[in-house]
Amino acid sequence: MSAIHCRDKVFKNIQAVLFDKDGTLADAESFLKSLGHKRSRLVDAKVPGVQEPLLMAFGLGGNQLDSAGLLAVGSRRENEIVAAAYVAETGRSWTEALEIASTAFAEADQYLPRKADHTPLFAGGLDLLKSLTAANLKLGILSADTTENVQDFVRKYQLEPLIHLSMGADEGPSKPDPRLFQQACAALGVVPAGTLMIGDAAADAIMAHAAGAAGCVGVTWGWAGPPPLASADIAIARFEEIWVSE
Repeated sequence: MSAIHCRDKVFKNIQAVLFDKDGTLADAESFLKSLGHKRSRLVDAKVPGVQEPLLMAFGLGGNQLDSAGLLAVGSRRENEIVAAAYVAETGRSWTEALEIASTAFAEADQYLPRKADHTPLFAGGLDLLKSLTAANLKLGILSADTTENVQDFVRKYQLEPLIHLSMGADEGPSKPDPRLFQQACAALGVVPAGTLMIGDAAADAIMAHAAGAAGCVGVTWGWAGPPPLASADIAIARFEEIWVSE
């Protein structure tokens, strides 16, 4: 087991590290803004008048994305349900509202380019992953994105030798449900108490602590507006602030 240092904070007896993806490993802000605008326009094309309320619900104001908002931290399913709720407010049945939202989201996927191509790995991320792997730590990505998108990101940036688990929030629990963290630990063959979470959102810290994790490191480099990270054990501004010792 290893000790992971974050400035003056030390996490001891670590077996594994789980990373969030968007805003932590992947520079996703620009892509997510385009995605939110496209989804809202496509829903509005079928249900006129909902575009502006949807943008606000997604956490998009002007050209700014709320780093703690629905689009930045919520799962695809959660975003679909919120969109459907705004459609249902216009008098549509819940079944019809869900269908409209689901269809619009699928259409947005067709209009926009492959996500992994436009959400690059942050500078410094690869070096940290390599140093943790060299210390015989198991590494995983635990994201609110879909598992398919997580796997595509890993393939795109050739992280397969470093990442042992690529896990998203699909139809099961999503952040901050601690079951998601526990499932990831079980898949890696480690215990939560020996696993450190590294993420950019309060949901990462709340999930990790509720699951009995070794701790959570918050990162501030992912968004134009720094996320609220009071729930994290420590917040850092650079990958280089993390290092490992035996």
